[in-house]
Amino acid sequence: MGIIFKKTYKFAFFTSISITIILSLINGIYFFVIDSFDIRFYLSEVIVVFLVSFFIIQYRVENFIYKRMKKIYDDVSLLDVSTLGSQKITTNMETLTKEVELFARNKKLEIEALKIRENYRREFIGNVSHELKTPLFTVQGYIETLLDGALNDKKTREKYLERANKGVERLIYIVKDLDMITKLEVGELSLEKETFDIVELIKNVFELLEMKASKNLVSLTFDKKYPQPLLVKADRDRIQQVLSNLIVNSIKYGRNKGTTEISIENLIMNKMLIRVTDNGEGIENNKIPRLFERFYRVDKSGSREQGGSGLGLSIVKHILDAHNEKIYVESQIEIGSEFSFTLEKAK
Repeated sequence: MGIIFKKTYKFAFFTSISITIILSLINGIYFFVIDSFDIRFYLSEVIVVFLVSFFIIQYRVENFIYKRMKKIYDDVSLLDVSTLGSQKITTNMETLTKEVELFARNKKLEIEALKIRENYRREFIGNVSHELKTPLFTVQGYIETLLDGALNDKKTREKYLERANKGVERLIYIVKDLDMITKLEVGELSLEKETFDIVELIKNVFELLEMKASKNLVSLTFDKKYPQPLLVKADRDRIQQVLSNLIVNSIKYGRNKGTTEISIENLIMNKMLIRVTDNGEGIENNKIPRLFERFYRVDKSGSREQGGSGLGLSIVKHILDAHNEKIYVESQIEIGSEFSFTLEKAK
C-alpha cells in the first residue's frame, strides 16, 4: 500500500527540491570556476540545503494554512457548534474541502426545511384565522341584529339565538380539536389501552352515525358477516374517534345512495387491518400527501358547507401515531377512496 502524504508535505518536498537544484547548480558552477570542487562536501551541502529548505517551508506553510483554517473553523462554529466547530482542525486541503462541502450541503437542507416549515406555519395561521373568523363573525352578526331591535320579536330572537349558539358550538369544536392535537403532539394525552371487540365498536359507530348517513342517503355496511369477536388492544375511545372521523368523511364526500363499507383483515404477525371504503368523488393523487395536515381541505369551496373543524384527519393521524400504528390512503377520482389503518391484535 502506497504512503499518502499530506498536501503540504508534497508542496514542501517539491519546493525544496527546486531550491536545492538551483543552489546546487550555482555552487557547482562556483566550485568549478575556483577549481576546488569536493564531491563529498558538495553532496553534504545538497542534503543539508534540501533538509533545511524542507523543514522551513513545511513549518511556514502549515503555520500559514493553520491560522487561516482556524479562522474558518471559528467562523463556522458561530453558525453551528455541532459540526465543523467541534472537530479537530485539519490543514489537509482535501479533507477540509470535503468537510466544507458536507457542511454546505447540510446547511442547504436545513434552510430548505426551514422554508417549508415557514410556509406551513404561514398557511396554518391563515387557516386557523379563517376557521375561527367565520363563526365569530356569524355570532357577532346575529347578536348585533338582536341588539339593534330584533330582540323584541320573539320568533326572530329564538331563531337568531339558535344560529348564534351553533356558531359558538363550532368554535368550541375547533378549539377542542386543536387542544387534543396539541396534547397528542406533546404526549400529554395518555392512552388507556384495553382489549375490546373491534366489530362491536364499529357497530356502535354505525348506530351513532345512522341518522347522518340516512340524511345523505349513504348506506353503512360491513363487507361480510363477522359472527366471531375480533379482539384488538388499543384505547377504545380514541379508536372510536378514528372510526367516527373516517366514516363521517366518507358520508360527507360520498355520493347520494352511495355506500360506506368496513372490512377487517387479519395480517401476519400481531396486526389487524381495518378498511373504510366509499364510492364517493375520490381524491386527486397530488392532494393525498397533504390530507392529514391541519385544516387542509381537498375542496376548499364546498367542504366548509359540510361543517366540521377541518381537523378530523389530522386527529386520526395523531391518534394512530400515538398507538404506533399506520394509516394508508388509496383513491381514484369518481370511483372512491379507501382509508385503512392497523391495530394490534389482543393476545
